[in-house]
Amino acid sequence: MLKRDIRHKRIRAKVSGNLERPRLCVFRSNRYIYAQLIDDGKGKVLLSLNDFKLKEKNKTAAAHKVGELLAQKALEKKINKVVFDKAGYKYHGRVQALAQGARDGGLQF
Repeated sequence: MLKRDIRHKRIRAKVSGNLERPRLCVFRSNRYIYAQLIDDGKGKVLLSLNDFKLKEKNKTAAAHKVGELLAQKALEKKINKVVFDKAGYKYHGRVQALAQGARDGGLQF
């Protein structure tokens, strides 16, 4: 088991989302970054985005843009408060850029 998985399980024991305050979950691969808004009460994904089609050369800039787009679409669905789940990753680099982009877009953590 990876250390990140252990950290993620520890975080998930404390962090849970509901319809009023869904969980913003981040997955970071070597190439892309993914973000989802999840209602844990119903077990449904409310919104999902990634950086497949963004034309950013810099991965950090692409992550920031994903955060902004996620915030924009969440506000269209009348979601303005979320719980941030960094999924065991360090709050640094692309994960931090995604979170900052979501804050810049209008989401409250």
